[in-house]
Amino acid sequence: MAQGGPWAAAPGARVCGAHAGRPLELFCEDCGRCVCALCPALGAHRGHRACLLPQAVRRTQELMALCLKDLEERKEQEAGNRRSVEQAVNDVKAHANMIKRQLSEKVTELQLLLREEESLAKNFIDEKTQQALGAHAQQLESCQEQLAALETFSCRIRQIQQDSDPIQLLEKYIEIEKEMKESRHLREQWHPIPLSFEHILNHYKHFFRVLQSILQKPLEARLKEDVFSSLNTTAKKEPGTVLKTMTPVDRLLFLKHARSPTWEYDSIHPRLKLSDDRLEVSCSWRRIFYPCGPQRFDKLWQVLSKDAFLSGSHYWEVDLLHAGAGWWIGTAYPSIGRKGDSETCRLGWNRASWCLKKFELEYWAFHKGERIPILVEDDPDRIGIFLDYEAGILSFYNVSDGMAHLHTFHCKFTEPVYPALRLWEGSIRTCKLP
Repeated sequence: MAQGGPWAAAPGARVCGAHAGRPLELFCEDCGRCVCALCPALGAHRGHRACLLPQAVRRTQELMALCLKDLEERKEQEAGNRRSVEQAVNDVKAHANMIKRQLSEKVTELQLLLREEESLAKNFIDEKTQQALGAHAQQLESCQEQLAALETFSCRIRQIQQDSDPIQLLEKYIEIEKEMKESRHLREQWHPIPLSFEHILNHYKHFFRVLQSILQKPLEARLKEDVFSSLNTTAKKEPGTVLKTMTPVDRLLFLKHARSPTWEYDSIHPRLKLSDDRLEVSCSWRRIFYPCGPQRFDKLWQVLSKDAFLSGSHYWEVDLLHAGAGWWIGTAYPSIGRKGDSETCRLGWNRASWCLKKFELEYWAFHKGERIPILVEDDPDRIGIFLDYEAGILSFYNVSDGMAHLHTFHCKFTEPVYPALRLWEGSIRTCKLP
């Protein structure tokens, strides 16, 4: 019998309790216990299946080896399952972020379309109003002329009436008798041109009633009913077809709110310089001696615009072709810190500023120090920035990539909003928009 194995019977140990002094040499397969050689013949294990301990050990090890192999396969399978779930988690997050970006884009586009519709309706009202006012002006002029003529004729009649010479009175009366008869016939009464814009208001009331009746339903119910499918006349009605209503943002909608903000000398860092037209900011490797002032950034290479927006919609574009490896573009309140390089001064690191940042090949959106990674397929040479002050929207678009939406901040603006930028190297230029 092998010595030192797990079943070896050392002197004085591993002995049979039923047959004192007999070593445990066999394994009872029926009971699963180690026994001596007499147990299967004379003891309680009589007639049971038994085998030598080494044989039982070998068989047991083989079974455990098979179990370990199965466990390894299961571990590998579970690891694969974990990788699949982790990938699914990443896919879900990426898809959700993409849809939210596209949703922001569509909501912004809808807001622009509504503003455009408002402008068209107001222009229509103004046009019809001017036409009516022009007609009224002509009527007023005609009435004024008639009043003057009637007053003149009345004066002539009074003069004749007061003539003391009967012959002259009668002769003059004969001269104006025909005019007097004509004047006694009342002219056609003029009525103001009827003008009402109630039908326009009713048109939009009906539109909003329809929209409200749809939006009052819970979102999940609307999605199940697919309430907008009937409005999509170009969609294929094949079973399983996904309605594709996403369209690129029309840049012309933004250009109706075009601005070309210039940069401010009072805030610019001494290592930045302005072009003569104040549209371009570039890095200078020698310090420029600007006058010291409370508005000047003294540590961070930043600058604010001279122009501020306190209401309305505004759109501007910046040229980044020569901006180098790192830049920050966005907006800031005038309350942003100017002295030092703490978070209160850094663009995007406080409540007073919002920005899009690029460094090397990575892009982020920053506000209050919170960083959101942005997937950019093609490095933008030009970025458009849209601000709707009342709606609390600040959106960034890749103009170079067909107005691809990059990011939208949603907030309630409480101070004047200034375009802002920060440079690492190179230059950034505000585009001159039509």
